[in-house]
Amino acid sequence: MTLTLTVRAAPAAPVLAEALCPDRLAGLSRPEIERLELWHGNRRAAVGELFVVSGAGADDVRVVGDLVRVAGLGAGMAGGRLTLAGTAGPHVGAGMRDGELVVEGDAGGWAGAEMRGGRLVVRGSAGRRLGGAYAGSRAGMRGGEIVVHGAAGEEAGAGLRRGLIAVAGRVGDAAGLSALAGTIVAFGTLGVHSGAGMRRASIVTMTTATLLPTYARACTYRPPFVRLCLRRLRELGLPVTDDQIAGRYTRWSGDGLELGRGEILILEAPR
Repeated sequence: MTLTLTVRAAPAAPVLAEALCPDRLAGLSRPEIERLELWHGNRRAAVGELFVVSGAGADDVRVVGDLVRVAGLGAGMAGGRLTLAGTAGPHVGAGMRDGELVVEGDAGGWAGAEMRGGRLVVRGSAGRRLGGAYAGSRAGMRGGEIVVHGAAGEEAGAGLRRGLIAVAGRVGDAAGLSALAGTIVAFGTLGVHSGAGMRRASIVTMTTATLLPTYARACTYRPPFVRLCLRRLRELGLPVTDDQIAGRYTRWSGDGLELGRGEILILEAPR
């Protein structure tokens, strides 16, 4: 059975909703869920004040309504399925460890920030620092999968340590900033300064890109891991073509200021 939380009215102040995770709500009765407290601006408010609760605690949760000012939905979740029916606020899925979180609209900044596992799917676009590190932290996403069907803002994958970030549309400037490992796949255009400070990790793009002068051309080949990665993304619903899977990619090594062990792979145009 699905637990449904429907916003009563657009919140007058930001709501911090980290408690609304399937693994935290599982086994609770409807009155128990309604009595849970969230921060609403500078005061605490019961869930029942902000949401109409339908059903009891389950590992399948659906949140419906105007969620733009609701932050942290799915943050730290460790299992189950959470669906956000609409545009969501910032920090969606931040630090999540397992389970699946689906945003049916857009997601705000820091979606999947410092994520460790599970899957985050955004049907619309995502804001800045997708899967990135918070200020003062050196490590961003450390595992799991992020799939965005629209575009992503700047500094996607900043501090990336492990995992996969795939964006169907444009990826903003400085993608993979200071990344150490993991993979970013951009099907749309790639912003400037991508891979700045990257120490390892891979950025794969299907279009031409303007690279930093600290990147050097290495070779053109068919990377086996790219084929496996793209087949996985096709399974997850992205429009991956056979030409992209079988294509040749030009490898650029960088950032030269960080010993040049990272790579940006650019799909070669068909002959």
